[in-house]
Amino acid sequence: MHYDLEIGYLGIEVPEPAALSPFFAEVIGLMPGEPGAAGTLTWRNDAKAHRLIIQPGPASDAVFVGLEATSTAAFDRTAQRLGDLDYELVEGSAADLAERQVTRLVKALAPWGVRVELVAGFADATAPFSSGLVPGGFVTHSVGFGHAVFATTAFDQSHRFLTAGLGFTQSDWVELQIAEGIELEVRFYHCNPRHHSIAVAHAPFDLPQKLHHLMVETTRRDDVTAAFGRARDSGLDIPMGLGLHDNDRMFSFYVKSPVGFLVEVGHGARTITEPWTGNRRYDSMSIWGHQPLRLA
Repeated sequence: MHYDLEIGYLGIEVPEPAALSPFFAEVIGLMPGEPGAAGTLTWRNDAKAHRLIIQPGPASDAVFVGLEATSTAAFDRTAQRLGDLDYELVEGSAADLAERQVTRLVKALAPWGVRVELVAGFADATAPFSSGLVPGGFVTHSVGFGHAVFATTAFDQSHRFLTAGLGFTQSDWVELQIAEGIELEVRFYHCNPRHHSIAVAHAPFDLPQKLHHLMVETTRRDDVTAAFGRARDSGLDIPMGLGLHDNDRMFSFYVKSPVGFLVEVGHGARTITEPWTGNRRYDSMSIWGHQPLRLA
């Protein structure tokens, strides 16, 4: 399968970046990444310099997402499409390149309110990746660090930005009633063999956080259940316990971070094959499980 992009990193702004360190290190099982700017901490789940960039600020939310182009031509094609659709592109400064550890960078504001950074030449870390808590490691080769799901009122604009602008393809979508009179619609998009690298949920109004959750995928099922045990013992809320999603067949659970967004730890998701014929509606999120275990 030929592809141009993979999700490179996610930038999150919180008042105290160090407050998330026990969560990412001791519950999720990530490793510290390469040093960032003053006050910024980074985390990784593979050999790249960083996959999560946690910077100081008031948002308590995602503020940027990096998409790594697989080649110079892929970078140019993607930037050209965005420019042709009249999205304003801003070239990254020398400081931006150094901080992200990339050789090329252009920025555009996505309709869901988070900056998208198209990058190339993403550097590896200076040390190999090895997590004592996730001995099997994570699925990242050729698919990026995981996925991110955003909530937005700009639902159709986000679809156009992802498909016509970035070149993503819709994998499928979910429509269901979550409460009396409340409908949920989520669209899932792929840019490589991962079932979805980005998804957008249709919010009826602006929510306090744009980032609903980020996902990391382990290579071994046992590493999910071990992480679930750590999450359960941590005292953090588990809005969705162990379960199996219907559309991407991910075995996973969701734990609430100390600042509100969720992290999904999963294994065994289906992969995209071409030609993709699975773009259809689902009317349930899960085949089984994914029930709340602890709520504040």
